[in-house]
Amino acid sequence: MSTYAQKKGFGATLWDYLTTVDHKKIAVLYLIAGGFFFIIGGLEAMFIRIQLAVPGNDFVSAGLYNEILTMHGTTMIFLAAMPLIFAFMNAVMPLQIGARDVAFPFLNSLGFWLFFFGGVFLNLSWFLGGAPDAGWTSYASLSLASEGHGIDFYVLGLQISGAGTLIGGINFLVTIINMRAPGMTYMRMPMFTWATFVTSALILFAFPPLTVALFFMLFDRLFGGNFFEPSMGGNTVIWEHLFWIFGHPEVYILVLPAFGIFSEIFAIFSRKRLFGYSSMVFATVLIGFLGFMVWAHHMFTTGLGPIANAIFSVATMAIAVPTGIKIFNWLFTMWGGSITFTTPMLYAIAFIPTFTMGGVTGVMLASAAQDYQYHDSYFVVAHFHYVIVGGVVFALLAGLHLYWPKMFGTMLNEMLGKITFWLFVIGFHLTFFIQHFLGLMGMPRRIFTFIEGQGFEAANMISTVGAFLMAIATVVLLINIIMTIAKNERIGNDPWGDGRTLEWALPSPPPFYNFKQLPLVRGLDAYWIEKMDGKTEMTPAEPIGDIHMPNNSFIPVMISLGLFIAAFGAMYHEKYSWGIPVLIIGMLITFGSMFVRSVKDDHGYHIHKEDLMDDDKGGKA
Repeated sequence: MSTYAQKKGFGATLWDYLTTVDHKKIAVLYLIAGGFFFIIGGLEAMFIRIQLAVPGNDFVSAGLYNEILTMHGTTMIFLAAMPLIFAFMNAVMPLQIGARDVAFPFLNSLGFWLFFFGGVFLNLSWFLGGAPDAGWTSYASLSLASEGHGIDFYVLGLQISGAGTLIGGINFLVTIINMRAPGMTYMRMPMFTWATFVTSALILFAFPPLTVALFFMLFDRLFGGNFFEPSMGGNTVIWEHLFWIFGHPEVYILVLPAFGIFSEIFAIFSRKRLFGYSSMVFATVLIGFLGFMVWAHHMFTTGLGPIANAIFSVATMAIAVPTGIKIFNWLFTMWGGSITFTTPMLYAIAFIPTFTMGGVTGVMLASAAQDYQYHDSYFVVAHFHYVIVGGVVFALLAGLHLYWPKMFGTMLNEMLGKITFWLFVIGFHLTFFIQHFLGLMGMPRRIFTFIEGQGFEAANMISTVGAFLMAIATVVLLINIIMTIAKNERIGNDPWGDGRTLEWALPSPPPFYNFKQLPLVRGLDAYWIEKMDGKTEMTPAEPIGDIHMPNNSFIPVMISLGLFIAAFGAMYHEKYSWGIPVLIIGMLITFGSMFVRSVKDDHGYHIHKEDLMDDDKGGKA
């Protein structure tokens, strides 16, 4: 297949990616789009830190600062972290369970394009009258008072993007339940697959409340609804409940796949089975369950009363227990192992103390009485960056180095990888560690400047220097990626030498049909078991036969494009006469594309077993 790809021109390759339903190519699309938004979010973070480097700074105005702050949070959570996690889920999970594809390849493509068009729509706000400016949580009182169309971009963009995420989550759930290879019982699934499974369940239950909240906001802003308007009988606190019923599980939607990636890394680079596998599975499920019982710890200061505060306080502290189980299991996995300090392993080792610090400050914030003091201070900013950057971004960078060879068939440079690691980790701790103390000294979050003589100057300057180190680390990573692509040195199926799970049994990158014959899984760490028996390939569970594959389709792009166009019509329907016609045209494109998909008899195609056997002969050479 790679030889076919090399013969294609740029146009043909572009069309291939626009129409692809192959989960591995969709993973590449998520990686590129998520990486692009990560850079945008990072630039926004740099503007924030430059503005706060010195007291009384006028690098950006107060209004623009609010827009940058809002877009930084929204972009990093929804448009960078989520899609980058989906990139690894798409690239790795179907291979880990021995599946030829995901359950619904067409929906997989649709999920990506909805996310992408939603993200582009949101970022167009910069060029069309101003970005959203009510904070990434977009609290209703601020959102309804916001002038211009910034918040409308936020509401419509996240609605389109969120639909894509929800579709993706459902797809992964069905894939894991229905498409595991023979012998792949639930308790033989790799930890990353378990993390994907629980995360997808969280997406299924957490995204609908956000969808409802965004619809309410949409009707309030565009059509004169009064869900959040107190003077008309509405209630602004309802937004907070709906948002955080989504928002707190969202933290675990991001962090559980990170745990999954690190579980794979610790096992591979300690040359040991993951310690306490069943307790790790139990802890993952428990974190997912408890994640829905803690949302109001974001609202301790809204006046819910002592009973509600006490219940949510206890639940929040309880969630530290399964997380602690995981931390100790990772430590015990390394204990007595034969550790190799590769780039992914360095991130994994740095993650443990970093994430533990984030967890400890989380338990501090879980105490309602203390929270009255910490709330809306830089202490909270430091806490969640230790969790999200120290947990999720470390995992994404580790996963990128770990799975790059499997996705692209080349190895990232280890030396540059380690330079990136040290710059990023030192920069991260410089930036955020000191913010705990800024918060305890009384510096409020979401302010665009501070006055001299309050004792905040040195800490803010250190924080900004750290941010520049992280930016330099990202540049080094990009150089590493460009150099690796340019060199194009091919590697084998198990480049780290100690791969334990099914994906390492396949060529790098895997063929478009993944497995010629579905593998027989004989236990946990299926590939390792075969290696211990002296085999280099998996034992097949079936004879070679015809493989059914889905056809590529351009319809997902059209469905997403229709919603993208309709969103502009909805937003401008009051101001311009063309608003309603554009809304109608957009919806017609979407529903027309859905109709075409419904009536078109698309049975896919078959790869015949003779071709697979020829491939085998050719592939050995």
